[in-house]
Amino acid sequence: MLKKFRARRNQQGLSVYSNLSARRRVRRDKASRRRAEYLAKLPKHPVRRFFYRLHPRRVAAFWFSREGAIMALKLAGISALLLFVMVGALFALFRRELDAIRPGEINKRVQTTVTTYYDRNGVLLWEDKGDSTYKLVVKSDEISNYMKQATVAIEDKDFYHHRGISPSGIVRAAINNFTGGSTQGGSTLTQQLVKQVFFADQASQRGLNGIPRKIKEAILAIEVERMYNKDQILTLYLNESPYGGRRNGVESAAQTYFGKPAKDLTLPEAALIASIPQQPTLYNPYNTEGNKALIERQRIVLDKMAEQGYITKQQAEDAKKVPILDSLRPESSAYQNIKAPHFIQMVRQQLIDKLGSTTVGRGGLIVKTTLDWRAQQIVESAVDKLFKTSLPRTAGFDNSAVTVIDVPTGQVLALMGSRDYNYPGYGAYNAAISYLQPGSSIKPFVYANLFKGNYGAGSVLRDEPINQIYGAPLNNFDNKFKGDMTIREALAQSRNIPAVKAMYITGRDSALRTIHDVGDLSYCTDGKDAQVGLAAAIGGCGLKQIEHANSFATLARGGIYKPVSTILEVKNAQGQVLQQWKDEGKRVLDPQIPYILNSILSDDAARAPSFGFGASGLNVPGVKTATKTGTSNLGNRSKDLWMNSYTPRVVTSIWVGNHDSRPMNNALSSIVGPTINNIMGPLHLQIFQKDGSWKPGEWFQQPPGIQRLTVAGRTDLFPSWYNKPQSSGISMAFDTVSKKKATSCTPPRAIKTVTVEKYTDPVTKRDTFIAPDGFDPLADDTLHQCSDLKPFVSDVQIAHGSGDKYTITAAVNQGTNQLQSIEFRVDNQLIATVPAGSSGNYTADYSVSSSGKHTVTITVIDQALYDGSATKDFDFQAAPSTNGGRGGLGPPLP
Repeated sequence: MLKKFRARRNQQGLSVYSNLSARRRVRRDKASRRRAEYLAKLPKHPVRRFFYRLHPRRVAAFWFSREGAIMALKLAGISALLLFVMVGALFALFRRELDAIRPGEINKRVQTTVTTYYDRNGVLLWEDKGDSTYKLVVKSDEISNYMKQATVAIEDKDFYHHRGISPSGIVRAAINNFTGGSTQGGSTLTQQLVKQVFFADQASQRGLNGIPRKIKEAILAIEVERMYNKDQILTLYLNESPYGGRRNGVESAAQTYFGKPAKDLTLPEAALIASIPQQPTLYNPYNTEGNKALIERQRIVLDKMAEQGYITKQQAEDAKKVPILDSLRPESSAYQNIKAPHFIQMVRQQLIDKLGSTTVGRGGLIVKTTLDWRAQQIVESAVDKLFKTSLPRTAGFDNSAVTVIDVPTGQVLALMGSRDYNYPGYGAYNAAISYLQPGSSIKPFVYANLFKGNYGAGSVLRDEPINQIYGAPLNNFDNKFKGDMTIREALAQSRNIPAVKAMYITGRDSALRTIHDVGDLSYCTDGKDAQVGLAAAIGGCGLKQIEHANSFATLARGGIYKPVSTILEVKNAQGQVLQQWKDEGKRVLDPQIPYILNSILSDDAARAPSFGFGASGLNVPGVKTATKTGTSNLGNRSKDLWMNSYTPRVVTSIWVGNHDSRPMNNALSSIVGPTINNIMGPLHLQIFQKDGSWKPGEWFQQPPGIQRLTVAGRTDLFPSWYNKPQSSGISMAFDTVSKKKATSCTPPRAIKTVTVEKYTDPVTKRDTFIAPDGFDPLADDTLHQCSDLKPFVSDVQIAHGSGDKYTITAAVNQGTNQLQSIEFRVDNQLIATVPAGSSGNYTADYSVSSSGKHTVTITVIDQALYDGSATKDFDFQAAPSTNGGRGGLGPPLP
């Protein structure tokens, strides 16, 4: 029985295997038939067959088939294996490079440091070390729990669950690096700590260059997690992170922003500070432009804290309602015992932009700046003196900014961003780097572009209405039009119409390129300013004072532009030079153009019709300067007043106005003139003369090629490429009193014939006549009327005195105009001219030289040059004398 059972079982088993084998054969046969049928349908040509298989429908059918699924699994497995091997190899490669780094000493690297700032001569300006009353590096129990929770919630919600790295975060960071995107959010909190401590100098690397750093961060993060617990790592991170203020570290942030230790931070305060490290510069609470974004991020922090269970939703909503920015300490309180605070803050921000916020925040830097503390003291004293006068109140301004630029180098020697850094409300704001409208002080650079063409200081541009060209009513500051003016007169007297014509001739874009080239990089580039038209010729856009001062330095350098610089050298704590000033320049103007402009801007006679002779600021006692003023308008009132004064040695630019852009009561150059004198005088006489870098009378050297040509009777400077245009000379009679064309009513004595040249205005295309000596060939004399009464002589009396002396008396009468003088003649020889004011008797003495009848003529002349005459014959008798006598006033010859 047993044998039969086994035999039957074996027979059944064989039957089962036979069936399975048969089924396999059937399936293989079917697959073979299907493949044969499939191949039979394919095109015979290899290329056609290739594209036939690539049809989307056939490709999709394959991948959704059983064979496609198997192929996908195989590829995924191979890829995972290759990725694992590659990552392992990279970790092994970079791990060897990290042997010199000891993660166990990370706590020694997180320490308080001090950055020192010096002036160019070694004077200490500031020690950036925070408030010494409190430690900047604190222990875990000295940090608010809110601060710890807020940081974890916003930076790394899985901080307490990972071992230093997040695989998904690494992949995301690698992709962002490869595509050039930001890596923010791709690292764990531990990796961020490692980056801040060990790789701060490489933090700006992007793309493929950043992948090695991310791998190194990951390796060290794993090591750090093995050596420290989570609370230690979080404390190290909070002590190291940049928080946008003077220092890195949460303790410094708490002291700077809220005047309290980190352990006492409230929920709203902690959420605000925790928001900063993502973008320390933008989210700096003192950066008003980023305040809106900072508050939005604080709200995100609070929401994440609620989502992750650190606080309740109600606590989050209550914290959002707290006006947290109102409780910030004034920024000035963070800069006690600091010299030149506006300048130092500006330098610090420049270092952040170049070296990174982490490097600067970590401190330990030695910064040698371009500032000259001697010059800074002169500027501060002059501005302080200005605001102690009644001028700010009567003129209606409350703020000022001053920048002093070293001409040879482009270095900032002194800078004040406001009237006083500690002035309540707006003192800490740096107006020297904010956007202000320069008004007419932009005009020299508009003419600089015009001088590249066939124009010079003696070229004529008519001052006349050009509303149709300008697109709106345009006038001058005095609401008058002066007719034909040379460019010297137009620029020196700051006329608007010729300046707009100058930009119209060259084109707005061409003029702006020159303005940018000389140094005003920001002019007409910000926001709506980019759309400003011909108003750009008269200061219609905003610019930065520090750049504007450097533009005048370009003129003083003879057309060579050098970038504004504030730093001579930066060293780290190990003495390595991180940054050093280099003398770099680029010629942007032919030297003849600045020379002509410097001549115009130093010509006191040319600007006298607008400013008077010897105006303060335009003329600095003991120092020859070139100067350009400027005012900008808000409606019909001025809101900005500028004066830019320069020599071959230095440029000083001063601005006064209101911190909130309110218009001033008046904006006369005499307001800031004394301040310019109080700066430019001491700078040259007390500093530059003593150190031998300037001598009294020093001025600009005339470059080769300058021409002195006479156009319309006036001689002036022209560049070598100027070709005098053809013109036709016409003789024309003018009234010498009114300076207009003579009429039939003009008295002969007032008529002068001159040669007038005819030109076509380059803008209006109208013919214009240009006459010398200020004569106006386009207007008739209206001073003289044919109905005017002329003066006359009503009687002449001659009385004999002693010897050969006679007294001649004339009774004269005034006509329409006041009398000017009376001429006494004998036989047509002038013996006396007597000043006259009104009707009356006037006398003159006459000594006879020869006896006999002589004709006496009396002529009275009034101020309009009308005249009237009377004659009288008289028998004069000379006294006997061997030496004879003489005519005229006084005693006879002995």
